[in-house]
Amino acid sequence: MLNDVQFGDLVKLLWWDGDGLCLFAKRLERGRFVWPRAEKGVVGLSRAQLSMLLEGIDWR
Repeated sequence: MLNDVQFGDLVKLLWWDGDGLCLFAKRLERGRFVWPRAEKGVVGLSRAQLSMLLEGIDWR
């Protein structure tokens, strides 16, 4: 998952669907995505946390 660090309003997801790579991008109209602290540059998310992140909900 990639995050636009400058503004924090854009997130891009890459995933393998079994046939190739897929790209999903979302930009929030208002606010910023809420990110947890990254240990060693890596953040692990559950499905619920990813869902809340994409909705712009502060789940920390």
